[in-house]
Amino acid sequence: MTIWRGTEPLILASQSRARQTLLADAGIRFEPVPADIDERAIEQSAGLSGPGEVASRLAREKALAVSAQKPGRHVVGADQTLALGSRLFNKPGGRAQAAAQLRDLAGRTHELHSAVAVARDTAILFETVAVARMTMRSLTEGEIAAYLDAAGEAVTASVSAYQLERLGVHLFERIEGDHFTILGLPLLPLLGFLRSEGLLAV
Repeated sequence: MTIWRGTEPLILASQSRARQTLLADAGIRFEPVPADIDERAIEQSAGLSGPGEVASRLAREKALAVSAQKPGRHVVGADQTLALGSRLFNKPGGRAQAAAQLRDLAGRTHELHSAVAVARDTAILFETVAVARMTMRSLTEGEIAAYLDAAGEAVTASVSAYQLERLGVHLFERIEGDHFTILGLPLLPLLGFLRSEGLLAV
C-alpha cells in the first residue's frame, strides 16, 4: 500500500536533490521535471527586493512553466533565498566567492526564505513561504579553508555555500526553524494541501 492516492505522480519542478529526497522519504510518488526559466531575469523584471517575495515569485514561475507542459497534473515549484539584512545572496560561482560569502555570514544571523507553490493547468492552487533563522559561528580563515577543502564542489550547489544536512552543520551555533524549510521545501504545509486535495492516504 502506498500513501500517494493520485492516479499520476506529483511533478516536482526542481533538480534539487534535497527536495527530491524529502518527497521520496515522505512516501510521495513524484516525477522530477526541472523548470527551464531564467531566474535572474524574472527577479529583475519583477522589481522585487524582499527575500520572501523573490522566493515566492520564483516558486510560482517554476510551477507554472512546468504546468504548461503537463496539463491536468499537480506541479510543485519551490525556491529559496538567503538574506543577510537587506542583502540577497546567489549561488557562489566558485571557491573564492564561496569563501567571501562565508566570511560575510560568519558570526551573524541570516534568514532562509523557502517558498512552495502548487499549480495545475497553469493556475496556482496553493502557495506559502516559511522562514528559518541561521546563526553562523565565528570562523577563522583556516576553518573556512578547511571547510571548503572538505566540501569541494558542493559549495556551489546552494545559495548559502553550505548544506546543513552535510558538512555545513559544522558552521553553525544556533538554528531557529524547521528542517524542511532549511532544506528548501516547506513540507508540512505542502502535505496539508495535498491531503486537502485527496492525494494522500494519511
